[in-house]
Amino acid sequence: MSEPVTLTSPPGSPPESGRTGQVDPEIARRRVTPRLRPWRWIVSAVVLVVLAQFVIGVFTNTHYEWHKFWPFFTRESILDGVVVTLKVVALSAVFGLLLGVVVALGRLSANPLITGIAWAYVWFFRALPLPLLLIITFNFSYFYPRLGVGIPWGPVFAEVQTSSLTPLAIGVIALSLNEAAYAAEVIRGGILSVEPGQIEAANALGLSRARQLRRVVLPQALRFIVPAYGNQLIGLIKASSLVYYVSLLDLFGAVFVLESRHPESLVPILIVGAVWYLLLTAVLSVVQFYVERYFARGSVHAPPPTPIQRLRRFTVDSWARLAGVRLTRRGL
Repeated sequence: MSEPVTLTSPPGSPPESGRTGQVDPEIARRRVTPRLRPWRWIVSAVVLVVLAQFVIGVFTNTHYEWHKFWPFFTRESILDGVVVTLKVVALSAVFGLLLGVVVALGRLSANPLITGIAWAYVWFFRALPLPLLLIITFNFSYFYPRLGVGIPWGPVFAEVQTSSLTPLAIGVIALSLNEAAYAAEVIRGGILSVEPGQIEAANALGLSRARQLRRVVLPQALRFIVPAYGNQLIGLIKASSLVYYVSLLDLFGAVFVLESRHPESLVPILIVGAVWYLLLTAVLSVVQFYVERYFARGSVHAPPPTPIQRLRRFTVDSWARLAGVRLTRRGL
């Protein structure tokens, strides 16, 4: 039978009560005093004061003409432009992602011909300015009036008239080609970020290349692909304003036309366009956050807190610190 262990105090510590395994009640009664950080509170107060002054100055400045904001914000031409922008962004994101996956797999292929073609595609469309690409696509029918699928120098099985392409189709094609080049590099970087040992383990288990990609590589690569590609989609929202070059009235085009008709209301019309782009970007950022949170489940013990959870935690911790300071000052 083992002997009872008696807890002893380290040198220099207050004496204990003398009872085996128990601490002096005076020590147990003491509270842990939180560390005070006065400069953090001072800087936060200064930032809040400056931010409040800026917001008040914006809403009280008569040059912004806020009384004209809502009529222009809900104007039919502006809303139609928002719908066109959403269509262009959605279609370009889907087609650009699908083509980017093909190009990324081509760059990772063991076939040197396929790798070279994929590299040339990425190099060409990343080097070409987007306005120039839109203009070339808009005038594509001048060089190739018809495009067909068939046997070279033989019969054609299917054919399309390029002159019949609508401005929406032209804008989506140009943006998709440009988006695919950047998406391919994002996807390739995410795939290369997977540890080689994971692929070696999959090979040892006898998994096929397709099953390795679907079950092993992509679930881990998506943690790196989603943040970068989400940032690319935000850039796509801004790049969609260039479809005005192909006579497509998106949100930017609607703002441009509206300000030319109402030059006396230039400032509120520009604010309307800026607010709409900020709203679209904010919605996409929220979606990106929750998608990142979903794919981070396997790499962290707990999912990252949402902004509401962070605010609640900050409020609770702040009140706890203030309560601890009050109790300490009262000698409790």
